[in-house]
Amino acid sequence: MNISKRFLCLICPLIAAAIPFIVASGQPRPSRLISLHPENPHYFLWRGKPTILITSGEHYGAVLNLDFDYIPYLDTLAKDRLNSARIFTGVYAETVGSFKIINNTLAPAPNRLICPWARSGNKFDLTKWDDDYFNRLRDFVAKAGERGIVVEVNLFCPFYEDSMWGLSPMNIQNNINNVGAVERTSVYTLDKSGGLLQFQEAVTRKIVAELKDSDNVYYEICNEPYFGGVTMEWQRRIADAIIDAQKDFPYKFLISQNIANGSQKIINPHPAVSIFNFHYATPPDAVALNYAFNRVIGDNETGFRGTGDEAYRMEAWDFIIAGGALYNNLDYSFTVEHPDGTWAELPATMPGGGGRVLRRQLRILQDFISGFDFIRMKPDNEVIMSGLPGALTARALVERGKAYAIYVRTLPPPKQSSTRNSEESTIQVGPVLGLELPPGCYSAEWIDTKSGDVIKHARFKHSAGAWQAKFPDFKNDIALRMRLCED
Repeated sequence: MNISKRFLCLICPLIAAAIPFIVASGQPRPSRLISLHPENPHYFLWRGKPTILITSGEHYGAVLNLDFDYIPYLDTLAKDRLNSARIFTGVYAETVGSFKIINNTLAPAPNRLICPWARSGNKFDLTKWDDDYFNRLRDFVAKAGERGIVVEVNLFCPFYEDSMWGLSPMNIQNNINNVGAVERTSVYTLDKSGGLLQFQEAVTRKIVAELKDSDNVYYEICNEPYFGGVTMEWQRRIADAIIDAQKDFPYKFLISQNIANGSQKIINPHPAVSIFNFHYATPPDAVALNYAFNRVIGDNETGFRGTGDEAYRMEAWDFIIAGGALYNNLDYSFTVEHPDGTWAELPATMPGGGGRVLRRQLRILQDFISGFDFIRMKPDNEVIMSGLPGALTARALVERGKAYAIYVRTLPPPKQSSTRNSEESTIQVGPVLGLELPPGCYSAEWIDTKSGDVIKHARFKHSAGAWQAKFPDFKNDIALRMRLCED
């Protein structure tokens, strides 16, 4: 073998190994890092696969609450084939009884809060890091990654009440650094934070640096910044801190911004923000309003419609078929005593639901949407030409002439109307939906959103114009999966 051939034999494996690290932008990065899909940035690409994040997760205390065993929590999500978790960093915590939540994981017992800053006696030192915290954070993210779970690391949260501000290490009463002598509504500002801004930027950089080797993380600037005096200028400053922290990384982590409850048209977004998250986004108007930005639109917190399952199941289906790529139900069945999500006796006063049944139903949604080549699809209600009485709505995610995901549901229940034992509405006479289809042979399956069963199947040849999709009877909601015949 001559020298040139021997050289090629040596370098070819190296070249092959490097190819997955090259992306469309020309920047090297781990081939498995979660990113926007280069062909359709309304969705994610993770570990080489198009990805939609759907979950029903605990109330964000998995890392900051030392009494919460996150291994059975992550095992439960993985068993239910849910692929996302949202955590708070420990900069914010809640008091027992906040928002009428019982067994709140975000309200640790006394002295059981762990956060990025080290304790100094009974207070915190904002100039020193707690190694145990970062070991716990890295381990949580690593264990989530092993189970196929993406972690949203939410860096900050406004203080809704003075009692919550009273718990924060940033409050002057709780640190030795003589900073944070401000009202709770001034904490997240550039000019009124009482010396806290430098520590907020530093903890942002530290967290990003500690998780630099993870492929299953993205960062949200602040939970619900539209409450508690959080300014847009401060949010942009934290986004800049995230960017600066990873300036030397050969790859870049995604940044999320929480925009509004419900929906809102985004104006002048930070160019580095790739995920626009909304809360309680039903109906999913936020997707259509902001679809033109070509970024992921998420519904990363929902609740306050009782403890029943149907409201949250329908919100999830509605949002994903509308073109969203992220859904997170706030699941109160996960507690310190039940980290596997088995607490079933949620009081009617709780601000949300969750549990095994709902998680199974969300898995059905994940299986349904993953069965499509959704990267090629887009929200397209114009294919719906006729049908539906006023009590029903229909939504379509479509690759015209090839694939159709149709979702039909009853109107959303009013706030807090749904209870765990509520009756679902039965549609006694299935609606007929007129769908615009090009000529071809199609296979259609009507899916029970509660069981995943195919309750009706049809194979037909269509010539032109509207096809009359005759739905079977159903309770509350139903999905139609339709594709061009393969043969």
